[in-house]
Amino acid sequence: MTETTPRHLSDADLKALEEEFDPEARFRTVTRPVAILSGTILFLLSCYHFYTAGFGIPRATTHRGLHMGVSLFLIYLSFSAFASGRDKTPRFAILGLPVLDWVLGIAAAVSSFYVPWIYDQLAFRVGNPLPIDVIMGTVLLITLLEAVRRSMGWPLPVIALLFIAYAYFGKSMPGIFVHPGADWPTIINHLYLTSQGIYGTALGVIATYVFHFVLFGVMAQRIGLGQLFIDLATALTGRFAGGPAKVSVVSSALLGSISGSSIANTVTTGALTIPAMIKIGFRKHFAAAVEAASSTGGQITPPVMGAVAFLMVEYLSLPLRTILIAAIVPAFMHFFGVLVQVHLEAKRLGIRGLRQEELPKALKVLREGWLSTIPLILLVWMLMSGRTPFLSAFWAIASCIAVYVIQRVMASGLKDGLIETARGVFDGFVTGARQSLSVTAAAALVGVVIGVVTLTGVGFKVAFMVTSMAQQWAASVYQALSFLPFELFSMHTLALLFTLLLTAIVCVLMGCGIPTTANYIIMVAVAAPVLGMMQVQPLVAHFFVFYYGVLADVTPPVALAAYAASGIAGANAFKAGNTAFRLSMGKALVPFMFVFSPSLLLVTDGFTIQSFALAFTGAVFGIVSLSAAITNWLRGPLWVIERIALVFAAFLMIAPELYSTLIGLAILAAIALRQTLAGSGNSPAAPAAA
Repeated sequence: MTETTPRHLSDADLKALEEEFDPEARFRTVTRPVAILSGTILFLLSCYHFYTAGFGIPRATTHRGLHMGVSLFLIYLSFSAFASGRDKTPRFAILGLPVLDWVLGIAAAVSSFYVPWIYDQLAFRVGNPLPIDVIMGTVLLITLLEAVRRSMGWPLPVIALLFIAYAYFGKSMPGIFVHPGADWPTIINHLYLTSQGIYGTALGVIATYVFHFVLFGVMAQRIGLGQLFIDLATALTGRFAGGPAKVSVVSSALLGSISGSSIANTVTTGALTIPAMIKIGFRKHFAAAVEAASSTGGQITPPVMGAVAFLMVEYLSLPLRTILIAAIVPAFMHFFGVLVQVHLEAKRLGIRGLRQEELPKALKVLREGWLSTIPLILLVWMLMSGRTPFLSAFWAIASCIAVYVIQRVMASGLKDGLIETARGVFDGFVTGARQSLSVTAAAALVGVVIGVVTLTGVGFKVAFMVTSMAQQWAASVYQALSFLPFELFSMHTLALLFTLLLTAIVCVLMGCGIPTTANYIIMVAVAAPVLGMMQVQPLVAHFFVFYYGVLADVTPPVALAAYAASGIAGANAFKAGNTAFRLSMGKALVPFMFVFSPSLLLVTDGFTIQSFALAFTGAVFGIVSLSAAITNWLRGPLWVIERIALVFAAFLMIAPELYSTLIGLAILAAIALRQTLAGSGNSPAAPAAA
């Protein structure tokens, strides 16, 4: 993709751009009868979840089966088999949809409802399934694979098929991966009739928690909270060097608190910030990269955090309040890392901020939009006071509706306002349910992967292999450093460092093809045992794999958030992806830091103010050091040897050992002092850049 003129996009253009780069948004064109049918079912699905959030959830298997069955049926109504057929009229059709899609949708729904229907008999059949059980399980597995392929693409179905093949052909596997294998009825029994597979924790979290928060995010946007965040970020940060780029970072952080979608965040804030960045002098691909790198942080920003916070609640058996507190520092470090590189790049290029007349007034923004903040404040207060997530979401959604009523009535009068409110709530409920379809199918299919892991024990085999390799590498490096008069790194620190490196690489590679939530669930099953063998606390291990999974959204060759931003900027997509990855490197150290210094997560065992202050300081200066090396600017251009030294200093500040931290800080301070004394920050005759 070559660079073109940056685009000034309408709402329809932005929607088309989101669909282009986000498979989950590629809904087909349907006839009016199908639109009415699917819209009604989507609205009723949202009403069901809204009601159960406030008045009680039915039996887990019934709730999960109902949610999955309706969602899979709707996927076959909403997504065509191939992108080329989204706007075409099929040859053999009912109400404009292919006959096969109706058959697959009904089959998916029936096979999903089957397990709740026979639930009372399962105690006598688990481990010895009837032929009808195997048939129904096979039908669900086939339709589930196809539903995920349509709504998310090939990567996750391929991974699921490989895991199923591993379970079936276990006797033929090489070396450590060999296992007795399982016949097809055994596989279906484990994946379909138990809570270890499709109907497991992942699907339960989506049906019980995530749906409600997706719906809340949609309704919060509808009452203007997203626009308030963008305006407020502009008012607070737009005046500083590289102003629109800093607005992009701050507004993405604020918007991320109610939305967990990287691409949706990119399109929403990028439509305003990317043209502004280009206007004041940033290159097109850099402007796109800033927006993409910032928007990925929405998935780790409390209180919504996509789906992962609620998965952690189930996996770790911790209150949501604990997870949200633990996420504060990682989220801050994510945006701080991008902000530092944006600031250094603006200083390097001499790019100004926005003029006073280009800025909104913060007090005016708050005075006009304060009403839309009430639902978010209520949500955070209820979550932090210990209420259940779904009850908190119920009252937050209800308050969104109340605020919407007030806004519409004040704008249009009582009668017209109530009519507009009814239409807006209906549309919001339909949109919220539609946005949950693909993540529901993905969670159910990830249950297949988790089921194979528990059936075969492959997770512990991978853990043994990775830790053994890391121990060997650590021993070699420890021996090579033995000439030093003091111990720079302990043997355990080196082994843990190499284990983390291997785990991080796998997380990023896995995340290149599958959504963050699915990546997290798989990596928890496979990689968390690896870190557990190295005595890493469970909460820390979960945050590590989550953080690196998020980075996959800006990791070429599948940096979808960066590609969506490049569409707005008119930039080269691959160059934007590479730059977004580079902008994310400043914060790539952070997960290593909270493994070595768990106090950064605030709620881990052994937390003290002193340990937190030391770790936080090391994390901040480590990010600054690495960002300066990557940007080639601290107070001025850097010598080649200084850039290498800053990278070394950043890595030294990862580890909690006193010597390594002090050496890293000394290197950073020495380079900053050299530039200050030389006046390189103000002189054009600075040393030649590398």
